[in-house]
Amino acid sequence: MKRIEANDPVAMCFMGTERYHEGDYKKAFEYWTEAAALGDVDAHYQLSTLYHTGKGVEKDEKRALHHAEQAAIGGHHMARHNLGCEEEECGRMDRAVKHWIIAAKLGDDKSLEAVKVHYKAGFVSKDDFAAALRCYQATIDASKSPQREEAERTGI
Repeated sequence: MKRIEANDPVAMCFMGTERYHEGDYKKAFEYWTEAAALGDVDAHYQLSTLYHTGKGVEKDEKRALHHAEQAAIGGHHMARHNLGCEEEECGRMDRAVKHWIIAAKLGDDKSLEAVKVHYKAGFVSKDDFAAALRCYQATIDASKSPQREEAERTGI
């Protein structure tokens, strides 16, 4: 609780996630709102999902979009992927593809798959697909370490 009292946005976001998993959506909302106000991009993403689903808050697509955009601007790859999906649903394929390419470059598997599917459908150029694939691979390679590989191997 010391970190929360010190206005640590990461601690607040973590506590929001804990409350969410306990089913206390109202408290999760409060923690995530505070963390988002302090600039935590994961908190913005979590708020976007609450507003989208209506868990603990009144369903509000405008607010869901606002928080997804804030998270995406901050580099949250899942928020960026979801924005691509929203754009696709609205028929704005050019914008959807841009979101997915950015998310793929951040290492998002689903976005890379979306870029691949839309490349095959003719919505993504060969050069853009190749660039997204190279950046995706570089991101994945940069995240590898002996410690992570050991943790995966041992199930930690």
